[in-house]
Amino acid sequence: MTNEPVAHADHFRHSYTKDRQELLNRLRRIEGQARGLQRLVEGEAYCLDILQQVEAMTAAADQVGLLVLQDHISGCLAHAIESGQGQPYVDEVMAVVRRSLGRPGPKRKGSTGT
Repeated sequence: MTNEPVAHADHFRHSYTKDRQELLNRLRRIEGQARGLQRLVEGEAYCLDILQQVEAMTAAADQVGLLVLQDHISGCLAHAIESGQGQPYVDEVMAVVRRSLGRPGPKRKGSTGT
């Protein structure tokens, strides 16, 4: 598996387009949460109040990521599989998921390592 991104066809529309407005709304809310966190730190708020807001912002960002991932799998990946070009897309999405989970890639046969 390579770390090179899959060459996407220029004519193919991104699958998240149907959820674009929802994604933008969520991102604007996250932006507001980030500004709120800045105000908490500037105002020397209680540590746990800050941590609670960080967790809320992280959860909101995770929801954005999950929505884009869902759209990618049901749209871009499904299209690639239907056109017989699925494996590079599967490898690519799995690499992104592994990175987001902090997990290394699969061990290859014949590789040495710990």
